[in-house]
Amino acid sequence: MRPLSLLRLMTAMRQADVTRNTLETKIRVALDLDGTGVSKLATGVGFFDHMLDQIARHGLIDLTVEAQGDLHIDAHHTVEDVGISIGQALAKALGDKKGLRRYGHAYVPLDEALSRVVVDLSGRPGLVFNVPFTRATIGEFDVDLVREFFQGLVNHANITVHIDALRGDNSHHQAETVFKAFARALRMACEADPRAAGAIPSTKGSL
Repeated sequence: MRPLSLLRLMTAMRQADVTRNTLETKIRVALDLDGTGVSKLATGVGFFDHMLDQIARHGLIDLTVEAQGDLHIDAHHTVEDVGISIGQALAKALGDKKGLRRYGHAYVPLDEALSRVVVDLSGRPGLVFNVPFTRATIGEFDVDLVREFFQGLVNHANITVHIDALRGDNSHHQAETVFKAFARALRMACEADPRAAGAIPSTKGSL
């Protein structure tokens, strides 16, 4: 039999719905950490929607993102603010993090590209980002915005993330392996740990 505290964690509603409205963007994000990978994405930036879908599918997170931004300027504000909003939703859905694994890691290949992502639900925002993109743009998408997305996310989720693209010649493949590896690492970190049910995974007693 599973411990009662683990059963409570497994049946808890780890969901969140957040809205962020500024003069530059209007964002709504809804997520369910215990979903099946269903996504409903409308950011107005096609490649970005494709990357967000990787987070949903490979993280088994149900994810809705509705965004209206100043795309007549560029995609910067939209991508950054979506990252902020997803970070806020993650923080809300994770709650006190009792009984979670806390740490997660993943290596993901795509043809010639390979990326590694390590996640710590640390309660402290931190991003280490080493991705030497081989091109400045993927279609019309500025690759600098990948870092902006993750910076916004970690700052508002209060998590630590290390992202390393270990090899790759195709910038689309590089980006896709980063998002897939992040999804897998996050999924692992957010899983219930049956040996630590009810306990906060920190010597401090809080995260």
